[in-house]
Amino acid sequence: MNLTALTLTQLRDALRAGDTTSVAATEAAIDRITRVDNEIRSFLTLADEIALEQAAAADRRRAQGDDSPLLGVPVAIKDIICNEGIETTAGSRILEGFVPPYDAFVVKRLKQAGAVILGQTNLDEFAMGSSTENSAFFPTRNPWDLQRVPGGSSGGSAAAVAARLAYGALGTDTGGSVRQPAALCGVVGIRPTYGRVSRRGVIAYASSLDQVGVFGRTVADAAAMLQVIAGHDPLDSTSLAAPVPDYEAALTGKVVGLRLGVPREYFGDGIDGEVAAAVEDALARLVELGATVHEISLPHAPYALPAYYLIAPAEASANLARYDGVRFGPRLMGDDVTATLKKTRALFGEEVKRRIMMGTYALSAGYYEAYYGRALKVRTLIQQDFQRAFEHVDVIAAPTSPTTAFRLGERTADPLTMYLSDVLTVPVNLSAACALSIPCGFDSQGLPIGLQLIANTLQEGLILNVAHAYEQTTDWHERAPDLPDTGGGDDSTETE
Repeated sequence: MNLTALTLTQLRDALRAGDTTSVAATEAAIDRITRVDNEIRSFLTLADEIALEQAAAADRRRAQGDDSPLLGVPVAIKDIICNEGIETTAGSRILEGFVPPYDAFVVKRLKQAGAVILGQTNLDEFAMGSSTENSAFFPTRNPWDLQRVPGGSSGGSAAAVAARLAYGALGTDTGGSVRQPAALCGVVGIRPTYGRVSRRGVIAYASSLDQVGVFGRTVADAAAMLQVIAGHDPLDSTSLAAPVPDYEAALTGKVVGLRLGVPREYFGDGIDGEVAAAVEDALARLVELGATVHEISLPHAPYALPAYYLIAPAEASANLARYDGVRFGPRLMGDDVTATLKKTRALFGEEVKRRIMMGTYALSAGYYEAYYGRALKVRTLIQQDFQRAFEHVDVIAAPTSPTTAFRLGERTADPLTMYLSDVLTVPVNLSAACALSIPCGFDSQGLPIGLQLIANTLQEGLILNVAHAYEQTTDWHERAPDLPDTGGGDDSTETE
């Protein structure tokens, strides 16, 4: 049995049936990581010994009759989410060596559900980026083409799932950092409603925008992981006290009468022709299943990107002020307090420095109302656009990314071009909506294309079902990248 070829739900079923063990699945995952991740570099920290201990504990729990939702399933965690006893750096030198003394809420939930944590995945430093090239340690490569980016900032998690190194993974989505890499790597990625999943234990970038999301090879995989991490956290003041529905039960595949809204603003200049064609084909599939398509307008969507790049850097400026050489992170001593502060904060990478300066300027006296205050007003207008749209349609459909994966280094010298990578995902973060990306084809170069589905607040079950209905008509999720073997081992672990 080739264990790493199984999806999360397939492995879960095999574990429940006694066809394999968690130790065998974890050994297979670790072996595959050893064989292929030298090229992809999706993991910052591989906690193989800890993972095998957790797998053995999961097998013992199952032997005692435990049937927790993810019991024995190996998953990965974005390295901005605290994992007790494992180095968590946020992809930054300023947190190098930091070992959290506690688990983030979502990691605690995963462990309670029996998941095995393989390790921490690479990301753009402090989640600031769209390509995972801003990591302070090394870039991650796209499993479909090792000369291209996996997207960002959760590129390590997306690449790990796409390369069959983990059965699922957690990421964070502040401006599209789950959906965009999901699209570029050909996996499913969902960004839940803000507050649906607790942010406690997530290293902050922009507190009003950050949201933990999940990656899966299939919609059912993503639903199973979201089921575990969603829910109210009384220790997070932004956590929503709303009941969590059964997301897997919502996957009926029935979309008859569903009203799909297609925003005209999402198909303008800058959208690659092959991307647009694949999305249109996906919409046609959904129409065949009984949905109807309606053109809508989100008139303030073109202003989302500039508003985001005022709001998010402003919040980052405040959040990252704690890394001052006194309270958090390392202390590089200078002759006085100012010199110490300068030397310590020089550990930040160039993109992080850029955003801190942008945010500090936007918040400064004399400019606050002209920039930050105006951006907040635009955010309100964007929220109102979505609410008006949802009065007429059930789900909004659009491309996830304007292009497929671009080459490593292609956009690093031009920050504005890099920022435009998120032009189709940022509006959701500024609104109260939830959204996911699902594979909807490949371009002529063999690179994945993503379909973005957006729904109103707390309607994750709805978009998961629409995505599932579409997924059942395609085989995109069954395709896997052909990766070079750079190490020994055999991931086709035999099980009794």
